[in-house]
Amino acid sequence: MQNKFEGTAQYIATKELQVAVNAAVHLQRPLLVKGEPGTGKTLLAHEIAEAFQKKIITWHIKSTTVAQQGLYEYDAVSRLRDSQLGDEKVKNIENYLKKGKLWEAFESDEQVVLLIDEIDKADIEFPNDLLLELDKMEFFVYESQKTIRAKHRPIIIITSNNEKELPDAFLRRCFFYYITFPDIPTMQSIVKVHFPDLSQNLIDDAMKVFYNVREIKGLKKKPSTSELIDWIKLLKYGEDFVTIRDLDVVTQTPPYLGGLLKNEQDLTLFERLKRFGR
Repeated sequence: MQNKFEGTAQYIATKELQVAVNAAVHLQRPLLVKGEPGTGKTLLAHEIAEAFQKKIITWHIKSTTVAQQGLYEYDAVSRLRDSQLGDEKVKNIENYLKKGKLWEAFESDEQVVLLIDEIDKADIEFPNDLLLELDKMEFFVYESQKTIRAKHRPIIIITSNNEKELPDAFLRRCFFYYITFPDIPTMQSIVKVHFPDLSQNLIDDAMKVFYNVREIKGLKKKPSTSELIDWIKLLKYGEDFVTIRDLDVVTQTPPYLGGLLKNEQDLTLFERLKRFGR
């Protein structure tokens, strides 16, 4: 097990990202990671768990998610039904408490990595509703009149796509890092992890087209690292590298463009710009 996070064989972490992860772990603060979709925020949490050889517990946030669900949920309807049927288990209210991801992380016998994924999808009050629990590492269960305390403070990774602003009080309790889009040398290293046998010439050809597409002004969603990896897989599958060696995105359409651009608006923009020579 590593004492410090330095990336993994599958995840290229910049020095700045390594410092951020290790600082958050040392300070015992949640690491809030922002960045474009597809830049590896969620994957980072899994690689941190692998590097430290710890179990990961993932809480995927949706627009309907409320903070209470991360603690526990009380199934009053089932208890009422069972009481009407004379079921003996109604005598123990804990039979009707569904443990949330925080409860699961708190009661673990070993330290875990807790991923709160895409926190900005939830209501604006969601982060504030978790302040006390993340600070004190405990919460009270009113139905059973018990306090649940963390046996080991989890390593908490929180991701955000910046869809909405997070409250200042919440931000003060986190260590923040923004994953900037990889520069060319870093991206080359990432590509080589996924395609170790790919020649440098082919990597250069693919990346030239990729970065040229990203530079198109007006794109609703620029292609990300994950799109580049998928696109190279398609190129390898179709053996189309020869067709992109001298490809000019000003006048020509790259093969498998749908692997890079993911909505009709961007595809239409690309074709319109190509028709008018940018």
